[in-house]
Formats: sequence, C-alpha cells, structure tokens
Amino acid sequence: MSVQPTVLVAPRRGRSTLAVLAGLVAIVGLSLGADQVFHAVGIYPPWGVEMKENSLFVLALSYRLVFQVFGCWLTARLAPHSPMRHAIILGIVGFVLATVGAVASISAGNMGPAWYPIALVISALPCAWLGGLLYRGKREG
Repeated sequence: MSVQPTVLVAPRRGRSTLAVLAGLVAIVGLSLGADQVFHAVGIYPPWGVEMKENSLFVLALSYRLVFQVFGCWLTARLAPHSPMRHAIILGIVGFVLATVGAVASISAGNMGPAWYPIALVISALPCAWLGGLLYRGKREG
C-alpha cells in the first residue's frame, strides 16, 4: 500500500474567479498606469484638471481598447475550461462597470464628452470576444 501525496488544487469555480479577476486587474492596472504616464509626461493635464480636447479622449480610448482585449485574452488563457466563456464573463463585468461609470460621469456633466464613456460601454463585449478569439486562435494554431 503506497501513500499518494495530497495536492491542493483550487476548485474549478475558484480558478475561474481568479482568471476573471486577473483579467480585470490587468485592464484596470494597465489603464491607470498608462493614464499616470501620460499625466506625468504632460500629454494629459495634471490630475484634477479637466481634459478638454477630444483627441486626448481618443488616445485614452485607443489604449483602453487594447488593454480590454489583452485582459480578456489573459482571462481566457488562465481559465480552467471554456476560455471564451470566461472572456465573455469578463466582458459582461466590464460592461456593467462601464455602464455604471457612464451613468455617473454623464450625470455629473463635467467629466468630458459623453461619447467617451458610451464608447467604453459599447466596446466591452466586442473586446471580450476578440480577446477570447485571439487566445483560441493561438491555441489552435
């Protein structure tokens, strides 16, 4: 009779949650990090000063889209099963958070153009799908 070592493995639900959280942390961390860099080098005005140029919001949206796709790819990569489903779940989380942010910023009225938070809401699910698709394509290729 041999004794098998016990290996502690996180339950599937726990690993799924961690995969989605990792993607969310990546998106938020990269977005805030890029914001900080652009503020520090003077491309964006100092924190607390309103950004007025649409081109700055286009810049912010462009890197946020890339970070959303990356975060959803990361979630798919870390998912214990069904990578596309995990990426879409993160997209749904992003959609909800972006919707809350859009309602708050548009209601406040002085936080930039309304198209910007609306674009974040609209882009959440397509970016999630693209992130999942990129992972699936790399895995199959």
